[in-house]
Amino acid sequence: MSETQDITGWLSGRLPEDWFTGEPEVTVDRDEILVVGRLAALEGGTEAETGRIGRFRDETRERRMQIAREAEQRYGRKVAWGAECGETRQVFTSLSVPVMTRLRQPERRVLDTLVDAGVARSRSDALAWAVRLVGRHTEDWLGQLREAMADVERVRAAGPGL
Repeated sequence: MSETQDITGWLSGRLPEDWFTGEPEVTVDRDEILVVGRLAALEGGTEAETGRIGRFRDETRERRMQIAREAEQRYGRKVAWGAECGETRQVFTSLSVPVMTRLRQPERRVLDTLVDAGVARSRSDALAWAVRLVGRHTEDWLGQLREAMADVERVRAAGPGL
């Protein structure tokens, strides 16, 4: 069983059944566990959806924080929460993690151009913008890569123990 499956299973057992309409979306990386659940749809458009998400956030805060503390202790990662209602998605808390990288002048010039053009406020913002752009345009390929990595993890887990 992969770590993501373990975390998802544990959360399924801990989350109250009446919070979401179906299983929440659980995304895991080295630093954070993001849990986003779908709330029952509403009439009234974006404003009603935003209000419903806000009410959910307020009414579940104490219980979400308790579950997050348990998960953080168990898995060594921070837990972030979010909700979707209709077409509206909000993430309540999420880490912004610094990532160190070394860039040569051509790459730095790309970032500086984005800053100079007003696309980004800083090199850090420019790099985050570029990563989001690449992620949007290569999501299918990244999804296939993630699936292949999950397959490798399943094969490793099924292999002989050393």
